[in-house]
Amino acid sequence: MAIAVVFDSAGTLLKTYRVARDVIHEKTLIDVETTELTYGSEDRVLVVLHAHSRDIMDAPPEMLLSSFLIQNEIGFGVACACRVVPADLVADVLYTDRFAHMRDLQECIRQVWGCCKKEAIVAMNSGVIVNLGLGGIEFTVTAGGRPFDGAKETISELHRMGIPVFIASGDRVTKLEKMADHLGIPRERVYGIATPSIKARIVDDLKKQYDVVVMVGDAINDLHALEKADVAILTEQQSGNKPDVLYRNADYVIKHVTEVTGLIRNLCQDMGNTYSATI
Repeated sequence: MAIAVVFDSAGTLLKTYRVARDVIHEKTLIDVETTELTYGSEDRVLVVLHAHSRDIMDAPPEMLLSSFLIQNEIGFGVACACRVVPADLVADVLYTDRFAHMRDLQECIRQVWGCCKKEAIVAMNSGVIVNLGLGGIEFTVTAGGRPFDGAKETISELHRMGIPVFIASGDRVTKLEKMADHLGIPRERVYGIATPSIKARIVDDLKKQYDVVVMVGDAINDLHALEKADVAILTEQQSGNKPDVLYRNADYVIKHVTEVTGLIRNLCQDMGNTYSATI
């Protein structure tokens, strides 16, 4: 009987520090949950920018962010939204925005880097929250994370048990591959820029290859994947303040990523007993 485990990244495998800049009201929001911020309005779309932090910091602060994106041919990926939104519609708003300046995104990067710069392994990711109703960029966002203590050991133990591990996340692929290399997860098992619906599809596709697919997540953008999984594990390691719907759809709630191995070991034993009884 084959089992596969799918992990979200930020807040699940990675301890993540997030900062958002309210472009309209010129306010910086420290340690904010960007997915919950996105789900605060059906017009908001969380967009990951395919840009390096160094290039962003080198740009003139007063330059429009949209101009920077166009001049440098910066692509993007939709990481999270309340509804299905065509990429062309997001692009129209993103590349014509007149609200956000480089200083808005630079401030987010400075705040995150100031918190994470002492970490040995850090992955940073920047983006924006586009508001389709507003017709522009409402927030700039940056997230920086390091693996939770015990995350690498958890992945190693699962591999020793013969359990394949996957990552499905809304984060940028290059960031995820850096983390996967450190954690020992093959790059071909890493799925980046995964919207909630794409995460669910990944779980559904894996169910065609494995007898049991386990999803481990921590936020509202993991809900569809948790619903699709044979076994849903909700982790509170980053934060215990989560919507009730996540708890209703979780088979297990854990406080630390290392608890996953014990749950999988018990699942293997239960499956072995069931399988033997039906032969």
